[in-house]
Amino acid sequence: MYGLQQPPSSSQSTQLPAAGALPTALNPALLKSARQIYRTYYEVHPDDVQRPIGIAISTKTHRGKLIFGDKPVLLPNECFVPISQIEPGLH
Repeated sequence: MYGLQQPPSSSQSTQLPAAGALPTALNPALLKSARQIYRTYYEVHPDDVQRPIGIAISTKTHRGKLIFGDKPVLLPNECFVPISQIEPGLH
């Protein structure tokens, strides 16, 4: 019975998109929420000069956090919205 379990093959494993890759289809409501989070942050912290790389946002609650590091660490129900989609004029 225990011998029947097999490790996932390379075709079954979940792979993350490449660092520069954009999500193929981003929910417009998530994008709107990400833009609002970004706008609110910079209204509250106008003197902050450090730019985030994007926002980690919950697909269920639309609550999110700005990400300033190199690689975002996401929870299972979160997606990453890159800054290039939030503010297209920056890049």
